Amino acid sequence: MRRLIPDPGQTTVSEQLEAYRPWEEARGERPLVGMNFAATVDGRATIDGRSGPIGSKTDTEMLVGLRKRFEAVMIGAGTMRVERYGPMEPLMVLVSGRLDLPWDAPLFSKAGEEVVVFTASEAEPPETAATVEVVRHEGAVNLREALGYLRRERGIRALLSEGGPHLHAQMQADGLVDDLFLTIAPKLSGGGAPRIVEGSLPGVAGLELAWLLEEDGELFARYRRP
Repeated sequence: MRRLIPDPGQTTVSEQLEAYRPWEEARGERPLVGMNFAATVDGRATIDGRSGPIGSKTDTEMLVGLRKRFEAVMIGAGTMRVERYGPMEPLMVLVSGRLDLPWDAPLFSKAGEEVVVFTASEAEPPETAATVEVVRHEGAVNLREALGYLRRERGIRALLSEGGPHLHAQMQADGLVDDLFLTIAPKLSGGGAPRIVEGSLPGVAGLELAWLLEEDGELFARYRRP
């Protein structure tokens, strides 16, 4: 793997992430938030409805490495229904306005696993092997309040969001994304697949390029909101 920006030279995923310490940059009332996406050259966030076919083994290595640098991972209900996450080391956080989640997914089947769900629904979740904490918001989930809850009640200093595109749009619109990790795969998919942001923003959000890596034509960028 080549590091193109800054300090061009050879590197590895583990070496690049070793110096990245997001927990040291908590925003006081909320965690530092990183957003991670893989996209095709034409900007699509899925192929045949899933994100997995976009990236390479190196992209997977980057994803796994990033999860180890954060204390919680957040996804939206749509991503959970499609990807059906399994257990993982960081705290799992789900955003589901209607509490319409795939309760038979592997994430919920492991005893000892902890999941926090933010919802506007009054429904009750079914019994699961995992411990599920439901935090209710009135009308709609307030993402700023949700992040504040995680910082205050769970001590989370750094949170990685893995989408989907609608959740990403909400978080960007609210100014809640600090780092954007974007893998650009050398692929064209066409069609009507979603892009990494699906929704309106209050204006154009300027980003700063913190690093850019390359391997076999695949680009790994880290952008920061100034």
